[in-house]
Amino acid sequence: MNATARTTETPWTLISRAAGSPRGWAAKVRDLARALSAYADRFALDDRLERLVALGYIEKVPTRLQLAVGSVDMLRFWISPAAEDYYRSQGIGYGLHQVLRVLDDPSSMVDPTGFLSTADNIIGHLMQVVHANPCYDLQLLESHEGGLEELERQVESMLAGTHPRAVSIGAIVEEPDYHARLLEYVRAYRANPDVNAPLRDNIATDPRWQRLERTFGTVSGAMGYFANLPSTPLAAAQHLLTVKEFPHHLSPASRAM
Repeated sequence: MNATARTTETPWTLISRAAGSPRGWAAKVRDLARALSAYADRFALDDRLERLVALGYIEKVPTRLQLAVGSVDMLRFWISPAAEDYYRSQGIGYGLHQVLRVLDDPSSMVDPTGFLSTADNIIGHLMQVVHANPCYDLQLLESHEGGLEELERQVESMLAGTHPRAVSIGAIVEEPDYHARLLEYVRAYRANPDVNAPLRDNIATDPRWQRLERTFGTVSGAMGYFANLPSTPLAAAQHLLTVKEFPHHLSPASRAM
């Protein structure tokens, strides 16, 4: 999609495009219900964690409580503030962007870590948002059989304009060359998972975000941090209530910089 057209469309036009046809709303509600129900399926989470351990991305498996606290920390210290900084630099309203994301795919908003998400949810999220670092999501997709192959196929169809969500995703993505860059990275990653990931501009140029990206940009970094978080309810509550800045001393990846 042309960048100028994206930025000159009215909010109501973007909202209409992101929401799509009413015929598709029932499917979105079903996907959201399925995503929420996954929180009650402890076996699915165990299976996903076991696969990531087998892939070598998790050295020490965090407890359920550590995963919950870590998800909150990832959201409040990394995902939201780094995204707000990016949208501000792009002259885009952060609030409107979140509304567009919810309208396009509400299920993509309920699982910050992605451990309970389907491969299709992760792929949709990757195509929907200019990622600070897409490596984390590609590592998650490796735990889904055929996940990376399906990602490559869907990004190709997005670029060809044949993807069923091409219109709604086009109302959200800010950079017209994002999907081409994503496809290039996916193909390079499939050949060599250690290839350098393309960082979003505000991450690549700001040391504040680079230290956090070192922790949350990969599954290994995030899980290393999660495993060092409090493991008892009282200590976890104290952490959430009193820790107001990212505790770099708890992150092996961040300390290594």
